[in-house]
Amino acid sequence: MKLLFLYHPVKNLKESLTFYRENLGFEEAWREGEHTAAIHLPDTDIRLMIEDEDEGLSAGGVFLVDSVDEFYHQKKENLNFVREPHDIPPGRYAIYLDNSGNPIRILDFSKEK
Repeated sequence: MKLLFLYHPVKNLKESLTFYRENLGFEEAWREGEHTAAIHLPDTDIRLMIEDEDEGLSAGGVFLVDSVDEFYHQKKENLNFVREPHDIPPGRYAIYLDNSGNPIRILDFSKEK
């Protein structure tokens, strides 16, 4: 697993983009539709993904794995998955909770291969 970016759910993407740009100097790195964007501070590789979120889950890391489906099948008996693997534009995505209830998001880039 490799940390790709930090995830922050927001109430309103447009308002949040304005907040991060104007108050903190972040720049937009990419956008996925009208509900998801990645932002970063200039001259850094660190990304923050902000998204209109309706699952009620808190902020946390998004980690790259070789295969979300393989990870899920190997770990599903021991981990509390709250979102089973599903397609997103670059590949597959799933969410499980750690032992304190914090969401850990996993992603692969299987659609880009």
